[in-house]
Amino acid sequence: MTEYRTEEDTLGPVQIPADALWGAQTERSRNNFSTGAKIPLEMIKALLQIKKAAAQANKAEEAMSAEKADLIIESIDKLLALSDEDLRKDFPLVIYQTGSGTQTNMNTNEVVAHMAAKINPNIEILPNDDVNHGQSSNDIFPTAMNITAAVAIKELEDATEHLIEELDKKEKKYWNVVKIGRTHLQDAVPLTFGQEVSGWKSALEHDLDYLKQLSPTLYELAMGGTAVGTGLNAAPHFSEIIAEKMSAIYGIKFTSDSNKFYGLSHHSGLNVVHGAMKTLASDLMKVANDVRFLGSGPRAGYGELNLPANEPGSSIMPGKVNPTQAEAITMAATRVMGNDVVVDIASSQGNFEMNVYKPVLISAFLESAELLAGTEVGFADKMIAGLTVNAERMNELVNNSLMTVTALSPHIGYHESAEIAQLALKDGTTLKEAALKSGQVTSEQFDEWVVPINMTNYDK
Repeated sequence: MTEYRTEEDTLGPVQIPADALWGAQTERSRNNFSTGAKIPLEMIKALLQIKKAAAQANKAEEAMSAEKADLIIESIDKLLALSDEDLRKDFPLVIYQTGSGTQTNMNTNEVVAHMAAKINPNIEILPNDDVNHGQSSNDIFPTAMNITAAVAIKELEDATEHLIEELDKKEKKYWNVVKIGRTHLQDAVPLTFGQEVSGWKSALEHDLDYLKQLSPTLYELAMGGTAVGTGLNAAPHFSEIIAEKMSAIYGIKFTSDSNKFYGLSHHSGLNVVHGAMKTLASDLMKVANDVRFLGSGPRAGYGELNLPANEPGSSIMPGKVNPTQAEAITMAATRVMGNDVVVDIASSQGNFEMNVYKPVLISAFLESAELLAGTEVGFADKMIAGLTVNAERMNELVNNSLMTVTALSPHIGYHESAEIAQLALKDGTTLKEAALKSGQVTSEQFDEWVVPINMTNYDK
């Protein structure tokens, strides 16, 4: 049977599992809110780092004794050294709790205080008065949100760059391989596969640029605003010291030079950056769909691409292989698009000095970044890297296409060229046969004018 100890908070006594590092407020939240996933560990680690920096700032500003500050720092270092599995044991709270993240902030305060008591029981460290000194849930939680979001975006940028590099290799390798173009799902004039890939690559390059342009808005930290943005009970230079230390830890140039009233009540930066992630997700869905459709078959589809076989594709059809990496990244894209609605609505909510949808907002944001980064790497390494072209099939489709007739248009006119295409379709003949039958061109003229590779301007 579980053994318990009794602690008290402002509402009275609470029974807590005897070996738990958390305290009364965490236990109340744990019992009152049990639905949904837990607060991301990235947020917990960021809160610990900020609290460590806060102790250092309070020590430097003589707002706290060195003895207490050093014990808080030592306790946090010990927690940060734990494995994710061990750290999670003492941070049990779920996303769907108070909208300010207050209970997770108190969970962090209580765990640090109890760790301090284990290290040195002769120095009393209180969760509110000491670990939370100069802080409020209202400024530390959004500070942790921006920090974790900024780190996640850096990782997403790296994953996007990796996929761009793999696409660049295919662009160069297949620059001169002619294939038929398609518009409106109908045959169009030829292009090279390298050119087609260059369009995919350029889309992702644009998306990467959007992320890089927008992500600096996440570097503004709300720290120092305390309860409503006024900075009540925070020591001088408190927020500047924390921003400097966060910059050193994460390698990102964070700043405390921000409007604290905005930092507590608005999350516009998270909203706009997630919008850029949604744009990336849209383009990834387009690229992945193009790849899997061009690779459809192998005998009853487009069949222009040979896709890597990563695992068996059917429990009943032997030998079947499916484009699973494309399916994974497109499913991730749908989740990101849904998360964008969550972030958008959450950013618009809360009243007056406080947004109270913070936990669900950052959870959706981090999920989107993680999903896109992970599936991009998988798509790059397990789909794009092993992709090859079926040049024979591409050539066959180009030769059978009627839209190469466009090359005749400058010589004999649009109307006459259209009649040749329609004649070929009606009679079921090749375009050349129809052209010769029309009497509009000779065999020599057709061969000179209708050269698919020349129609692509591939050398420009």
